[in-house]
Amino acid sequence: MSKRLSAMLCALLVALCCVGCGGAATETEPAPADERPQQQQETTAAEDEDAEGQPSPEGSQVMVARPSNTGALHVEGTHLVDKDGKTVVLRGISTHGLAWFPDYANAAMFQQLADWGANVVRLALYTEEYGGWCSGGNRDELRQLVLDAVEYATEADLYVIVDWHTLSDNNPATHQEEAIAFFDDVAGVLADHDNVIYEVCNEPNGATSWQDVRAYAQEVIPVVRRHAPEAVCLVGTPEWCQRPDSAAADPLDLDNVMYTVHFYAATHKQDLRDRTTQAIDAGLPVFVSEFGICDASGNGAIDEDEADAWMALLDELEVSRVMWNLSNKDESSAMISSACDKTSGLADTDLSQAGRWVRTMLDPSASMSEATSEDTVQAVDAEHADGQFSWRAKVVNSWQDGDKTVYQYELALTNQGDGVSSWKVTVPFDQDIELVDGWNTSYAVEGSDLILTNADYNGSIAAGQILADIGFQVKASGEPRLADEG
Repeated sequence: MSKRLSAMLCALLVALCCVGCGGAATETEPAPADERPQQQQETTAAEDEDAEGQPSPEGSQVMVARPSNTGALHVEGTHLVDKDGKTVVLRGISTHGLAWFPDYANAAMFQQLADWGANVVRLALYTEEYGGWCSGGNRDELRQLVLDAVEYATEADLYVIVDWHTLSDNNPATHQEEAIAFFDDVAGVLADHDNVIYEVCNEPNGATSWQDVRAYAQEVIPVVRRHAPEAVCLVGTPEWCQRPDSAAADPLDLDNVMYTVHFYAATHKQDLRDRTTQAIDAGLPVFVSEFGICDASGNGAIDEDEADAWMALLDELEVSRVMWNLSNKDESSAMISSACDKTSGLADTDLSQAGRWVRTMLDPSASMSEATSEDTVQAVDAEHADGQFSWRAKVVNSWQDGDKTVYQYELALTNQGDGVSSWKVTVPFDQDIELVDGWNTSYAVEGSDLILTNADYNGSIAAGQILADIGFQVKASGEPRLADEG
């Protein structure tokens, strides 16, 4: 690790500890707004040498930015900065589609994200997908969802990205007139909010070229600027935001613009990291407005090592990043367990593997609880072997159901042999069990054995790869224990 990166990470840790509202990692409900202490600005100067021993940019600092401290942001060179030219790095979460998961865009949830150390939330407003703005969605309701969510973010002292979430429409110009009308309206209403960032298109893809995107952005961004002349605008790059090099070769003739890179760690690895670094070296301001720690489907295997490699690079380059997604959808990119129906007041045990990872990313000092209580939680530390696979399981929750108890387990599976296209493992208990629910695999019960087989989307596991976020609930008369054998 470079000396500069090491110092930056230490500075970030100190700043996050100081800025947080003091809630413990297992706290389930944020304090009322009038009982929380005033957020205090914390800044720490980076070391004067980068990884190669060269001086860092004059005035460069890493800070935990809050709108109340750093105000309106703008772009200088390749960095997002405050009014004094100090570098600002935003870290946060994106909602899933607002039309599908509207309940998570609420004041208590956003405040909890802020308490965890987030300083930005992204509002994903789909355009073409079912219920989207341009595909039959209720525009009045969607508009109000966006405006209300901006207010919730403002109350929580968060920056907020209004994301025109193009995807299956491929070319954002497909609905350019609708985009112009939307941003003209919303930017007008939010003109006095200096914490709003506008993402004018999400992921251009298919045959869409950078010139197509560039022409679209040249028409839409000036509409935002009629109302918010200094607002930062984000622009997607081709191939699902994989080609910042295209934008670097011919950037927009507009100020305060950043260009987005999206990655999913189990799919997009060193090649995209190199491309991103080269684009920044060429002078392109990059913002990672969406990433996940699983594969590009959003619902495959998780790769924390690659995710950590991405974070190290983004920290070194001082690039903002927003993780996908704030929902309990039954997929590995969702930060909330699919078995949890809470929309705020989340405990650590309500989080998926992705949620626990991002919780630590937002605040490295967070102490993630392993249990809800000593009486109901059995943590299993030993690895169990099943052919070429090993797995580790633990109880993360339990509750009474009549005269029996339901135990919720999470399981991580490691392929210790060659790559496979399908898999099957047996989880043996010391007593007969009844299966209540399960996710991210197919299940069968044979007496005291729970048989797990792959779902249709996660059968392929490379050698050494870990498949996490597998979960199941079993019911038993007494607390079931994993058998020693198996």
